[in-house]
Amino acid sequence: MEWLSFPLLVLLVGLVIVALNGIRILREYERAVVFRLGRFVSTGALYGGSGPGLIVLIPLIDTMERVPLRTVAHDVPPQDVITSDNVSVKVNAVLYSRVVDPKRAILEVDNYLYATSQIAQTTLRSILGQSTLDDLLSKREEINRKLQQVIDEQTEPWGIKVATVEVKNVDLPQEMLRAIAKQAEAERERRAKVIHAQGEYEASEKLADAARIISMAPNALQLRYLQTLTEIAAEKNSTIIFPLPIDILTPLLKK
Repeated sequence: MEWLSFPLLVLLVGLVIVALNGIRILREYERAVVFRLGRFVSTGALYGGSGPGLIVLIPLIDTMERVPLRTVAHDVPPQDVITSDNVSVKVNAVLYSRVVDPKRAILEVDNYLYATSQIAQTTLRSILGQSTLDDLLSKREEINRKLQQVIDEQTEPWGIKVATVEVKNVDLPQEMLRAIAKQAEAERERRAKVIHAQGEYEASEKLADAARIISMAPNALQLRYLQTLTEIAAEKNSTIIFPLPIDILTPLLKK
């Protein structure tokens, strides 16, 4: 009896191990794509449920692929891009995507993460190649939106949603950096000259207004003359000033 019970015990232990091997636990952010003899069966808990939890597999018959639903950041490596105005630059970006349909992510594409990264690289070169260097530097938000729309359209059949695409760095050649620095310096000088000219124009307008006011009130000029003398005398210098009444100069000014 002992020799008969030992093989039976081994068989029972083996069955328990096989049964336990068919149990899977999915986290809240995970879904399972279950295949039975190679045929798709389910993407949820307990064959048909839509949420996470317990997955019961038939040993040696069912297989399972875990699919995380969390947003994944793809670092797009630097790409050599020639802009529409024939400037060669290196551009890298970051892409945020997540799986919205686990079934299509597994059945429609092999390694959806790698495929999304490759689509991002080719689209980055294509879209930026249609832009000028000035647009690439100044219209970053518009380019990011266009990249997101194009990549999202291409990954939608795979059940992948591209949420955001951000261009990170634009590496320019040294000669182009020097040219941009000269352009920026010239722009600053132009603005300084415009501001200076605007100030001179406004000052001349104020002086003209003051002259018109004084011409309508001659005594105001006399008061201004006396105020100027007071200010000069307060400086305690050695200059001697002889005030000359304005009335004496009036006939000469009229002639």
